[in-house]
Amino acid sequence: MRRTTVLPGVPSLPPGAGEVALHRLEVAGPDDPPFAAGTFEEVGPLSRWDQPHRHTFYEMVHVTAGSGVHVVDLARWPLRPPQLAVVLPGQVHHWEGGRGPEGSLVLFTEDFLVDHPGDREVLRRLGARCWFALEPEHDRAIGSLFAELAAEYRQRAAGHESVLRSLLHVLVLRAARIPGPTGSAGRAAGPRARGRAAAVAEAFTELIARSEAAGWSVRQCADRLGVTPGYLTQAVRAATGRPPGRLLIEARVYQAQQMLAHTRLSVRQVAARIGFSDPAYFGRFFRRETGSSPGAFRNHHSRHHQSLEASSGHA
Repeated sequence: MRRTTVLPGVPSLPPGAGEVALHRLEVAGPDDPPFAAGTFEEVGPLSRWDQPHRHTFYEMVHVTAGSGVHVVDLARWPLRPPQLAVVLPGQVHHWEGGRGPEGSLVLFTEDFLVDHPGDREVLRRLGARCWFALEPEHDRAIGSLFAELAAEYRQRAAGHESVLRSLLHVLVLRAARIPGPTGSAGRAAGPRARGRAAAVAEAFTELIARSEAAGWSVRQCADRLGVTPGYLTQAVRAATGRPPGRLLIEARVYQAQQMLAHTRLSVRQVAARIGFSDPAYFGRFFRRETGSSPGAFRNHHSRHHQSLEASSGHA
């Protein structure tokens, strides 16, 4: 979605009073998928940033060397490679001390998961655990997937977006098989340790992912969660760096993308399902948020493998 990505050279959003910097995912062009993969050097200088900051995107990190500490939501995780880190949108993190991490990263926004919506819940669970020590067999498997994703991202051959989505799905499922961390640091990062506001923000995130919440207002969500709209806004801002209204819009777009990509519902029917009585207004809303019309988005996702078939036909 447009507000989660930026073109090269666009600066980070300046933080408000008492807030930390919010980084959006840099993409090469307006039609490029919201995805990046590569080494710390390839992804960019901010990938090792030592100042607390948040992202609008998911970050998975395969740490192969380095020393110091990775701080995520006040929990401190010593670098003892090989390790895997999973940072969710909105989590505050930074790298501290030592000589910094070496390895590879995979960055992507939530709408890149449109082909595998179940991965959202898997990633949420991984983000709650956050930090994983890798035994040799897991290190080899994870490292191989990171390398394949980086190579596919660099080469951008025919059908690369479909391949990236498929490889990412495998990476998420493989990561879910890794035994979780132990010790006080992992427990300290849990939502209960961060208080009621974090629990409310997490409940809000789960609520807006449901189809029946499409078109709800911030007030309606607050009523459902038993808090005031003001408290909900403060809790969600503290947890994600963004207002709940913006997250509601993004959830609405994501639901529309899923229906356009995976059902035979007409654009009018999709619009009605997410609370738009006027299909033309829905079309303008969808284009504003994604840069594409509903029809163009559907056409793109209904022919995922045509480029692969075409390339094999010319070989």
